[in-house]
This record gives sequence, structure tokens and C-alpha cells, in this order.
Amino acid sequence: MDPVRLTLDQLRELRDDIAPQAARRSRASIRRRVERWRSRAFFIAQCALAAGVAWALARYVVGHKQPFFAPVAAMVCLGFSFGQRLRRVAEVMVGVAVGVGVGDLFVKVFGTGVAQLVFVIALAMSVAVLLGAGNLMTTQAGVQAAIVTTLLPNPNAGFSRWQDAALGGLVALAAATIAPAAAIRRPRQQAAGVLSELAEILNETADGLRSRDEEAVTDALRRARASESRLDDLRSAAEEGVAVVRLSPFRRRHRGRVQEIADLVVPLDRAIRNIRVLVRRCAVSVWRDEGMPAEYPMLLERLADGTRLIGESLFEPAADVAAHRVLGELGRRTAELPLPTGLSAVVVLGQLRSTIIDLLELTGTSYDDARKLVPLRLDGLDEK
Repeated sequence: MDPVRLTLDQLRELRDDIAPQAARRSRASIRRRVERWRSRAFFIAQCALAAGVAWALARYVVGHKQPFFAPVAAMVCLGFSFGQRLRRVAEVMVGVAVGVGVGDLFVKVFGTGVAQLVFVIALAMSVAVLLGAGNLMTTQAGVQAAIVTTLLPNPNAGFSRWQDAALGGLVALAAATIAPAAAIRRPRQQAAGVLSELAEILNETADGLRSRDEEAVTDALRRARASESRLDDLRSAAEEGVAVVRLSPFRRRHRGRVQEIADLVVPLDRAIRNIRVLVRRCAVSVWRDEGMPAEYPMLLERLADGTRLIGESLFEPAADVAAHRVLGELGRRTAELPLPTGLSAVVVLGQLRSTIIDLLELTGTSYDDARKLVPLRLDGLDEK
């Protein structure tokens, strides 16, 4: 009996341990879901209102009894990012027109059925492709042809349905001009997040290099390789922000600020690539137990300081001056160092100097001026 009691006691202890953990995970999951809903609340309201307005206009102003395609087109068009909406609205309109036209004509001549459905979908999509359509327009043509053939077989309603789709697209464009401020803030926040992540990667690399910790440098390399996806998110957010200030008359005053962030993408891309090579070579030096000058971890930490200050300067312009000073001092310091003998040390020094130039460009420094702040020698000879 004792073993049974012991087992039951252990199970109770395990239950007591698991229950709080499960509760914490559940609360965290609920918080994440609520935050996701909050981030999309404007979009949800925008789609719902646009669909209602499109339906009401088609029903009570145009006089269509069943304006099914008006709210559908409005929601489909609003589902795309700002930079795509004009082209997507046109594609949806043409796709609906092709699908409805082909479907109505086919139903009128051949009726409905399985064979007719298969053929009319293939025919509508083929017509769309021959018109030079993209995937969206081709898919829309097939979908609308299927709807017309199966759910709404009315040969006399083709033009009114196209009108409904066009009306829904126009309502979507009008709704899109009312853009949330988040589209303006997001690129700056994501740029700051990328720079903060790079600073942490450099600090982790410095710690691993100093302590010869293989696990630390391996983790830093993994994070450096994953940083490319963060840049992709920034690029998408910047494109979205630029499109918003161009299309929305209510946000055009922010054009300069948004374009300023969009202009960071190219030099930041170069900086990320150089940092990735830098971190990889530091990891290799630890894995192979290669020698590395004792000052290099400190140089990486100063590079991290400059990177972090650039991120702060996106919200506090005064930090821009501090970032420029830190990076300029670091560039001059690299010119004082003797040329190392090991391959990894040489590569790290070269990547360090290249990254300094990339980061200086992020502070608004021209490429030529940035090169002058990272001299080859202290006598002023610039690096070629």
C-alpha cells in the first residue's frame, strides 16, 4: 500500500505544480488573443462598415434587390495592404466581370450541373489568364463563375452584379483613405526593434567571445541569421506607411517622417548582413579555439552602444548626436589597432569597420563622410 500512497502523493504534488503553470499559460494566451484583436479592431470595423455602406448603396440608391457582390468586393479589397489596393480593386472588378459574364452566358445556353460547373470555372479562369490576369483576378473569375452557376443562376443579372462589385471596390477605396495612425507609427517602432535586436546580438557575441562560450556565440549567430525576417517586416511596414501617406489625404502631413524611416531600409540591410558575417566569424573563432585580440569584445560592445543609440534616436533625436560620436570614436579606434595575424581576427576587424560605416549612414551621415570617420591610418588616408 505504501508504494500506492506514495504514487498518489506524487500525483497530487504534480497536479499542484501543473495547475498554476496551466493557469499562467491560459492567461498569457488570452492576453495575446486580446492584443491581437485590439491590433485588428480598426480593420475589422473598417471592413464591417464598408460592407454595410456598399450593400446599402447598391440596394437603396442603385436599386438592386440582391447586391451580394457589393459587400463581398468591399471586404476583399480592404483585405489588401494600402500599396496594393488600387491594383487589387481593378483586378477584383475585372475578375468578377469575367466570372459573372462567362457564368451567366453558360447557364443561359447550357444550364447547370456538375459538368457545366467544371467547364465554366475552367473557362472563366482561362479567359482571365488570357487577359493577362494575376492570381487574384484569375481566382476571382473562377469563384464568381461558380457562384453564378450554382447559387445565383440568373442570366439577366450579369451587368448589375458587375456594378455591385465596382461599387464595393469604390467604397473600399473611400474607406481606405481613413487610415489608422498605427500604419504611421509601425515602421518607426519596427526599425527601433531591429536596431535593439542587433545591439543585443552584438552584446551577446561580445560576452561569448570574452568567455569563449560556444553556446552563447551559437545563440548569437542564430539570432543574427533570424534578423533578416525582422528586416522583411520593416520593409513591408515602411511600404505600407508610404502608401498610406500617399493615398490618405488625412495622413499626408506625415510623409516626411514615414519616408525617413523607409530610407533606413537599405543601409540597415547592409548593416545586418555585415553583422551576420561578423558574428559568424566570432563564433568560428570560439569553435576552433582561435586566438582573438583581448580588445575585440569591448569594440563589439561599443558597436552595440552605437546601434542602440540609433534606435533611441528614432524617438529622441538628441540620441543621434551621441550615436554619431560613439561610432566616430570607434572608427578612429579601429585605425589605431595593429593588424591581427589570425584569419578570424582579420575578418572581424574588417566587418567591424564596414558595419560602423553602415551605421553612420543610419545617422544621416553621407557614405563619403562615414568613410572619413573610419580611416585606414591616422594620417588621414581613407579606406578604399
